[in-house]
Amino acid sequence: MVALLEPGMLVRHPDQADWGLGQVQSNIDNKVTVNFEHAGKVVIDSKRVFLLPVAGPQHP
Repeated sequence: MVALLEPGMLVRHPDQADWGLGQVQSNIDNKVTVNFEHAGKVVIDSKRVFLLPVAGPQHP
């Protein structure tokens, strides 16, 4: 699934709902850099965390 995460895609972190919506910046060697609304830029190890793709701009 991680191979499907491309720059520009919107995601949410499954354990950090308060981070808000995130936009994938890059996906290189299982490291996904995401810019989250309320947490800023975060590098995620995609072997440890399964980011949840979002179909479009949504807010809770």
